[in-house]
This record gives sequence, C-alpha cells and structure tokens, in this order.
Amino acid sequence: MKRKNYISWDEYFMGIAMFSAERSKDNNTQVGACIVNNQHKIVAVGYNGMPTGCNDDDMPWERTGETSLDTKYPFVCHAELNAILNRNSANLNGCTLYVTLFPCNECAKAIIQSGIKKIVYHSNKYADSESTKASAMLFNKCGVECEEYKLSGKAITLNL
Repeated sequence: MKRKNYISWDEYFMGIAMFSAERSKDNNTQVGACIVNNQHKIVAVGYNGMPTGCNDDDMPWERTGETSLDTKYPFVCHAELNAILNRNSANLNGCTLYVTLFPCNECAKAIIQSGIKKIVYHSNKYADSESTKASAMLFNKCGVECEEYKLSGKAITLNL
C-alpha cells in the first residue's frame, strides 16, 4: 500500500522556492523562485542576490543610503530574474513560476517575455506599491494567471 501523507506538487515546488530563498544573503528580504514545466519538471531555480562575479562582501545590502548607490537596489538580481536567466536549456513557454514574493514590475516583464503563464506566490506584502500594482496589471493584460499559495500547515525539518 502506498504512503498517503506525501506532499502535493504545490507544496513540493513552493518548498523548493522557500528552500532556495535560504541562499539569499539579503538581511531584510529573502526570496526564492522555482520554475516548473507542465510535466512537473523543475527547469530553473533562483534567489535574490548579487550578480555572478560580484563579491557580495564588497556590495551594499542596506535599504537606505546617502545615494541609491549605497543601497542594494541597483545591484541585486531578483529571484525570478535569476531563475529565468539560470534556467537549463528548457523553453519556459507555458511554465509555472512558484515564488515566495509577488513579482515586481521589472520581473513581471521578464516573466511575460519568457512565456511563463502562471505564477503561484506565497506573499504579497508590497501589494499597495505601484510596482506590484503595475505587475498585476501587466499579468492581467497578458493572460498570466496569478494564484496565492495557501499554506497547508505541514512542517518538514531538514537536518543539513
């Protein structure tokens, strides 16, 4: 008889996104992303961090500074963009993006251009920001489905 308490596909893929977020060195917001094709195969993962080749010890991680160049914002690559750029050779057309934070408008454009058709997000803590409102408008106009992930309450402990 097969086991009955296994996790669902949504739990699995959102779990991968949450686990990926743990790689982020951002001290305020850790975001992870997992892109999946229609055969339930993972084609990409990503997290928010500095571009490849940047020593992140030499980069700013602050949210405020004397100028924007003293903050993380002009430098950090968002999890969604990292996943899109780091994908394996798979085509992203028709894929689903699992992400721990609703995408900003810049990531929304990359998501749309890559052909991703569905977003499952965990948090939308910036829902009132213009960036997030613009993302929602873009997704709506371009036929990208957005679904909030509902926590199942299951807990998984990993001993690494």
